Amino acid sequence: MTLPHLPADLAQRLLAYYDEYGRDLPWRQQQDLYRIWLSEIMLQQTGVKTVMPYYEKFLSHFPSITQLAAASQEQVLAQWQGLGYYRRARMLHQAAQQVVQQHGGLFPEEITQVQALPGIGPSTAAAILAIGRNQAHTILDGNVMRVLARLLTLELPVDSTPGKQRLWQVARQLTSQQRPGDYAQAIMDLGATLCTRSQPACSRCPWGGACAARQHGSWAEYPKKREKKPKPHHYQCMWVLLDTQQRIFLRKRPLEGLLGGLWEPLGEPLLETPPLGNLVQRASHHLTALGIQGQPLLEAQPVDHIFTHFRLTVYPILVVAASGAPILNDANWWPLAQLDQRPIATLHRKVNENAVGLVELSLNG
Repeated sequence: MTLPHLPADLAQRLLAYYDEYGRDLPWRQQQDLYRIWLSEIMLQQTGVKTVMPYYEKFLSHFPSITQLAAASQEQVLAQWQGLGYYRRARMLHQAAQQVVQQHGGLFPEEITQVQALPGIGPSTAAAILAIGRNQAHTILDGNVMRVLARLLTLELPVDSTPGKQRLWQVARQLTSQQRPGDYAQAIMDLGATLCTRSQPACSRCPWGGACAARQHGSWAEYPKKREKKPKPHHYQCMWVLLDTQQRIFLRKRPLEGLLGGLWEPLGEPLLETPPLGNLVQRASHHLTALGIQGQPLLEAQPVDHIFTHFRLTVYPILVVAASGAPILNDANWWPLAQLDQRPIATLHRKVNENAVGLVELSLNG
């Protein structure tokens, strides 16, 4: 593909803007590859404002790669809970162990070795080494895709192979060879603060004069993406088991897969249609089949959650159960007061809260 005709000074314009207006973030102005790596993983699919408190908290528990590698997966997930996309945390932990085993605990500085670590793709590897070592690598994350698609008024979908190839070609063309680290941070800032998804600040953009979307007033049309099918909607009944000692019964999800390694209430498999009939009686039937001695009491407020590939509605049922039961693998009773110490997804925390809240309502009533 032929390179587009773009002004030769776009990188210089962007760097001049960055020098004056670049964001002051805790992982900048340093060369610790571990901290830069952690920030890049946390920032995948998550905004800076959300990430910052998690970043500081995570480092307070795992200040080095060796300490992260030595931790259990559950300890790592406990510090990640609430940030979402938990596969990132599992891959981060596995990569730390690989760094210790293969690189003596020192984060590698060759891009092929960085890309060989779990959870690190080409753009993330490039960002880590460009920012941390000023190596001349090119990045192409979601923000950069949006900026370049508008700059070019790219008609190819950015999530298609031809679209990505075109964007990589232009991204390499524009990357500063003298200041690749600053350039990487500058173009990410451009997408995050000016060339935003909605209502971009085109009048302040250092690339405004060269941007085809601004010239045509068509920024809302870009980036183009392939048409996606509607997300399927699944349903699930979950049973929040409480005992007289103010404990809740939780099971651990399999380590691999969605929400791997996190704790959740018991429940049915996912359903394709909403559950029918009396859900309390339905819970009683299933609990009896599992050999669980308990009395389903009340149906709590349903909880809706949107995952990457589907939407889920959970129907919590409050159950008062005997303390000694049930006996299941990877499951146990936990004091309600200590739930913050367990890695639990935001969805299941809400399920627990909705059900436990019924106890307070019945007592007050």
